[in-house]
Amino acid sequence: MTGLPMKRREDNQLQASYQTEVEVKHGVGLHARPSVTFTRLAKSFPCSIEIAVNGNDVWLNGKSIIKIMGARIRRGSILRIRASGILAEEAIRALKELIERDFDEEKKHGRTA
Repeated sequence: MTGLPMKRREDNQLQASYQTEVEVKHGVGLHARPSVTFTRLAKSFPCSIEIAVNGNDVWLNGKSIIKIMGARIRRGSILRIRASGILAEEAIRALKELIERDFDEEKKHGRTA
């Protein structure tokens, strides 16, 4: 009996779609390290994740390092991030927070703000 409600909840989550906007404030934008960090986090979620840059209506696969690096996202760019499926809301929140924390680069390299 408990399996049925869980299944229904998962079905509802499959239909769930979330979107947010965030400004990239990292000094050089999404160069290699931040792109890897972003896509690695995106891949940790079972939902689909896409990004659009600076109001462009072209949506890129947020789990593809090639697409993210190829977009040449610079400081000051506005990213729209959307996710659909299971854990979509959590994925959006985590990716937005990662960007707002400058991809945790300060911590990785022992620098302080």
